[in-house]
Amino acid sequence: MIKLCVVTGSRAEYGLLFPLIRSIMEDHDLKLQLLVTGTHLDTRFGLDYREMKQDGIVIDETVEMNLASDSSYGICRSMGLELIGISGAFERLKPDMILLLGDRYEIFTAASAAVICKIPIAHIHGGELTQGACDDCMRHGITKMSYLHFTSTAEYRKRVIQLGESPDRVFYVGALGIERLKGLTLLTKEQLERSLNIALPLPLSLVTYHPATLEPVTAADQFQPLLDALDSFPGLFTVFTGSNSDTGGNQVNEMASSYARLHPERAVYVSSLGSLRYLSLMSLSRLVIGNSSSGILEAPAFHVPTVDIGSRQKGRIKPDSVINCEASAESIRNAISQAINLDMKHHVSDNPYDCPGTSKKILSCIKKAFEKGIHLDKEFYEIDWRL
Repeated sequence: MIKLCVVTGSRAEYGLLFPLIRSIMEDHDLKLQLLVTGTHLDTRFGLDYREMKQDGIVIDETVEMNLASDSSYGICRSMGLELIGISGAFERLKPDMILLLGDRYEIFTAASAAVICKIPIAHIHGGELTQGACDDCMRHGITKMSYLHFTSTAEYRKRVIQLGESPDRVFYVGALGIERLKGLTLLTKEQLERSLNIALPLPLSLVTYHPATLEPVTAADQFQPLLDALDSFPGLFTVFTGSNSDTGGNQVNEMASSYARLHPERAVYVSSLGSLRYLSLMSLSRLVIGNSSSGILEAPAFHVPTVDIGSRQKGRIKPDSVINCEASAESIRNAISQAINLDMKHHVSDNPYDCPGTSKKILSCIKKAFEKGIHLDKEFYEIDWRL
């Protein structure tokens, strides 16, 4: 059996990986090894590793990172701790391949350890651009450390090849998040309200905002215009979800929580919804607001418009239902008004991230690579990679 070690460090990433994890578990030729790190193990982010256990998935290794500080120094220190822990986990698990998704520093650290340990990497969601965050260079760095590449669009496949990767090892397979949505039984509004123990008046807006780490202003200065803009829509009930563990993320969370306490009649803050509640809430929302990739990948699949703020997702391919705006209160207000009045019947007719059978294609390519033999020291163009 081929031992595939999936590394996950955040709730959003786990939600995307879920269909692939299930597919590995159901494949008799493969053995799943799940390594959990990052915010999954932090009380401030909801300890969402428990969601995996509820999903019936066995966690093979956990690697603590100590994310108490979200300063630049604190994050570098956390990466160092992860590198120590994850290299030990790789030594114990002895995986045949590491599966990584995305661009966050937790994943970059895991890729670095795999390269030093001479374990081949399969990377999902490479070739994308997010010019407003340091994730951009980390994503391309992971690409250069990886052996197999699975991109969410055909254009991103071209970019990975432009980075110097062999075309025979770069595959357009679509987005795992879209695949999961098609097989997911969502919670009803009543079930969500019972689960969260809150009322959810309609219309709803779902806000997920992460610091744009390359911006010269603080996370607070980035986030305040959104709060100011929301004051212009008293009839819109807003659910804030917790920011990630990037520099300034704690500040964003404190501001969102404070805003919800000041306006309980039209806002609530939830530090971690988990994947199912988050997607269920998105499906019920009139619009999604913020700068998360979920507003670009998942929201259009629900035919929910997105207000994408600032530079964090700049450069990413976006469906027509995604409305870009500057990080100013006036620009955000105008974009929210436009999204509320958007006729979704005329949008999202062609989602570039929708490619059926994503998990099946990924695992088929991985198994074919092992059948032919993986050579980390040379290219091998003779393999027939047709899916």
